[in-house]
Amino acid sequence: MIIVMKMNATETDVQRVADRIIELGLRTHLSQGEERTIIGVIGDNRPVNREMFERMEGVEKVMRVLPPFKLASRDFKPDDTVIPLNGTRIGDRQVVVMAGPCAVEDRVQMREVAHAVKEAGVKILRGGAFKPRTSPYSFQGLGRKGLEILAEVRDEFGLAIVTEVMAPEDVPLVAEYADILQVGARNMQNYALLHALGANGKPVLLKRGMMSTLQELLMSAEYILSHGNYQVMLCERGIRTFEPYTRNTFDINAIPALKGLTHLPVIADPSHGTGKWDLVAAVSKAAVAAGADGLIIEVHPHPSRALSDGAQSLKPETFARLMVELQAVAQAVGREL
Repeated sequence: MIIVMKMNATETDVQRVADRIIELGLRTHLSQGEERTIIGVIGDNRPVNREMFERMEGVEKVMRVLPPFKLASRDFKPDDTVIPLNGTRIGDRQVVVMAGPCAVEDRVQMREVAHAVKEAGVKILRGGAFKPRTSPYSFQGLGRKGLEILAEVRDEFGLAIVTEVMAPEDVPLVAEYADILQVGARNMQNYALLHALGANGKPVLLKRGMMSTLQELLMSAEYILSHGNYQVMLCERGIRTFEPYTRNTFDINAIPALKGLTHLPVIADPSHGTGKWDLVAAVSKAAVAAGADGLIIEVHPHPSRALSDGAQSLKPETFARLMVELQAVAQAVGREL
């Protein structure tokens, strides 16, 4: 349920409504727009009589939120959520690019990549310290050592860090080093992890599961939001279909669909979405044209020697050209890179 206050509602009016909600054993979330304040009622409010609130001073209307993802829905928060980070505003007019290798391999590799992506205009560096892999024999990441390398590179180059966390018990450790905590596709419905991330409060990049619907993605976001952590980004990274030519099928429909359903920023991952480096540029441009708030792209100085996902990684010079091309696409749709 959401309660829309009148334009002339006072702070006292808003507080009285909030107090009444709490008296009923429910929780509140205030969304203050330019003209109105919207009060979200969190909890099982089905037995609540909406007329009780409609009669209160300053209330314009009371509406039931139909989608099961209440906190993530546009009905609950009509204005876009914007997450400020390292001089960027994720979810605003600017299209934010995050770039770096799939996995942290060593200090030399990360310094080389960090220098290259920063020169291209990137402010957020990606790199995996913990790597969930299909095969137990594949490179699993450097763990804490990888996090320490990321932190060193961040301090040297002034870049924010996004890296994956795989287990709830690892959230405090990864949060100590990272600026954005990434939930990989395989962990989208790891509810213990989502609870831990909600309680932690740091920005979260939540990737869509490879066989998950948009509603399931939004319900996973709801777990994080329900703890009061509203710094959540949704990531379309391709879904599994019958097509064998590409690693996944990048769901371009998901971007405008999510932008209509939710106020949360939507990020596109064309690297995992295609699995082939020569398709990344085209899909990146399509994602920006479709309304994506950001891109997360894999860049490696020597893709043929990469320990993880070399086939979908761009070389630094290819990535630099793409950044120039993306600027034109962003401007064409009224945004900037």
